[in-house]
Formats: sequence, C-alpha cells, structure tokens
Amino acid sequence: MKILVLGSGAREHAIVKALIRTGSVASNVICAPGNAGIAQDVACVPLNANDPASVVAFATAEKIGLVIIGPEAPLVAGVSDALRAAGIPVFGPSQRAAQLEGSKSFAKEIMAAADVPTGMAHECSTIEEVESALDDFGAPYVVKADGLAAGKGVIVTSDREAALEHARKFIGMGILVEEFLAGQEVSLFFLADGHNVMPLTPAQDFKRAYDHDEGPNTGGMGAYSPLPWLPAGFVEEVQRTVAQPTIDELARLGEPFVGLLYCGLIVTERGIRVIEFNARFGDPETQVVLRRLLTPLAGLLHSAATGNLETAPDPRFSDEVAITVVLASEGYPDKAAPNRPIHGLHHAAAVAGVEICHAATAQDGDHLIAIGGRVLSVVAVGKTFHHAREHAYEAIGHIKLDGAHFRTDIAKKVAN
Repeated sequence: MKILVLGSGAREHAIVKALIRTGSVASNVICAPGNAGIAQDVACVPLNANDPASVVAFATAEKIGLVIIGPEAPLVAGVSDALRAAGIPVFGPSQRAAQLEGSKSFAKEIMAAADVPTGMAHECSTIEEVESALDDFGAPYVVKADGLAAGKGVIVTSDREAALEHARKFIGMGILVEEFLAGQEVSLFFLADGHNVMPLTPAQDFKRAYDHDEGPNTGGMGAYSPLPWLPAGFVEEVQRTVAQPTIDELARLGEPFVGLLYCGLIVTERGIRVIEFNARFGDPETQVVLRRLLTPLAGLLHSAATGNLETAPDPRFSDEVAITVVLASEGYPDKAAPNRPIHGLHHAAAVAGVEICHAATAQDGDHLIAIGGRVLSVVAVGKTFHHAREHAYEAIGHIKLDGAHFRTDIAKKVAN
C-alpha cells in the first residue's frame, strides 16, 4: 500500500519513522512537502498540503492507498473532505469535525452536549467582556484564542495586564476566558473511525519555553511516555467519559470524526477535566508515543480511515521509556533566528537508543540549516527514565546550532 503523509514537521517525521519501523516499506511512503530530514528516509514532493485539489490530483495519480494528515491546517482547509469525495482513504477528520480544534467555542458546545467534564468558560468578543470574565474567575488567568494560533493561542498568567494584552492580540478570532484548573496534565490520543475509538498510550508534554516551567508558552519543548504516576483505569475512564461521548455527539450531528482525537487533559482534585481537543497527532507527544508502538501503524490508521477499528488489533507498546527533547532556535517562541547551520547530527544519531526527528530544517548546498523555531526533536528510549534521559541529553550535546536552546528538565521529576 502506498502512503502519503502530509506535513513538514517533526510530527510527520515521527509518523514516517513509525510507519517504516512497524512494517511499511520506505519506498511506498511519500511525504509532502516534508523537510530535509524526512527526505533522508522517504521521497518528498513539493506539494501544497493545504490545497485540496492538488492533494487529490497527486493521490489519484500515484494510486495512494492511505493519506495521513499531520498538521491542522489541511484539515481546516477541507483536504480530507476532498479526498473522501474522491474515494481515497484518509486519516483525518472532515473540515467540520476538525472544528473541535479550529474553534474552542465549538469544542465547548460539543462537550456540553456530550456531558464531557471540562472547565467553566466565558466566550468574549470584546475586551470589555474579557475584563469582566477575568474578574469573575480571578487569577491565575486563562485566556485562549478561539481559532488556530500555532500552539501560541493560550496564556496562563497571574498578571492581569498580560492576560489582557494576549486577548487584544487575538480578539479578532474571538476569546475564551476559562477557570484555572490545577493538576498534572496528560495527553491521550485516540484513533477514531467515526463511531469507535481506540486509545494509544498516555504522554506528558512540556509547554513552557524554559526549565522549571518558566517562560512563554510554546508548541511544546519535550515529552515523555509512559506515565507511571497515572491511577489504574485512567485510560478506560477517559475513553468512557471523554473520547467516546465526543465521537458519539459528532456522529449524532452528522459529522463523524475519522482520524486522531487528541485529548488534552488535566487530573484535578475533582477528577479528570478536558483542557482542549486537537484533531491530529500532537507535537512533541507523537514522537514518544509512536516511538514505543509495536503494532503496524499503517494497519491501525487504515482501519480507522475505512471504518473498521472494531476488527483492528489493540495497539501494543514497548515497555521502554521514551523521551523527546526539542532543540529550538535562538529567539523562539517570539521571533526565531533563521538560516543558521546545524552540525553534529551524525554523532547525535549514533548515540544508543536515539533517533532525530526534523522539524524546521532545509538543505543549503552541503549544509543543513535551521529555518524555523522548533528545529529538531531528539527522541531517546531506555529501560528506565534515567537511561532515556542520559541518551537524549548525550545526543543533544553533540548538536551545534548557534544560539539554540532546549529544556534540561524533561522527565527529570519522574526519573528521580
């Protein structure tokens, strides 16, 4: 089966690596548009992944048997709808169902209708409404852009003026002000075929830019899996109270969700609450979740895409620990310094248990350069958290990129 992966980041590189690691033939996997690192593993084509007509034409000409949509933009652009209309199996929800991620207010409506546990929120369309909502909930303040904001649409702060400034920045797309929820955060992915859901394995990511959860929010600076501190029955409870009711409600509305339901959760004193939904694999959690996957990924995703999850095998995961550390360009997440050369990747990849997923890299003659904010994900496995961390940080120590930064505390607490 020929497979087309849409996207150009570390998430897509992790998907490509997992496809090959779990049984797909590399020559049957194509990535569009891909990046310099992905091109070392599979063929990459300069296709506009956000253009439905171009994607359908390419998939038809190449006789693609499965399209896997990585980032959110093609989903919101309706690429999956066009592929389904052409009879091409696609792992990714429809444009309407993808509003679970594209619109925070739509997600809240679905959760309310499905009785899914989540925090209280006020929808705001003016700064005056934001000010009133901030006063209602009090500090710490949680302010979210209603639409897509590349992982930078949320602020959690005790500084009221900073909260208002964030709201002013995104007021054009609508704002949600939410109650602050305290507890451990968990990312849990579910495969969905429109009616059934199948859980993968939990992970935890690190959103803040710097050690000790300081600095601005980012798209994610690292992650680890498994989560040994989770209570027994956690995954089953989330499937019963969150994932399945959400999928059922979308099906009831005539918008069956086919693809990856990302449940961003928090374990509070009052129980599990949903912070957010995404409609695709999360980055950087995908890097650790799929690194531990043993079951053929292509088969699982094809079963979801064709409505056959009920007959698919339950996914199996390695007992090994996986962590990923993100290497970011100087200035990220505000304004990343572009086009700087990267050295040392060969030595980094030679460290035991390590693989490197490229996010924002390009080939410039004989040199690899960084062209964006989050440049690389260094993924490592080990028998224990201590070993996985040792491998990851040894590898990242070999990589040279002027001005780059990374967190040194990924999975540190659970390793101690």
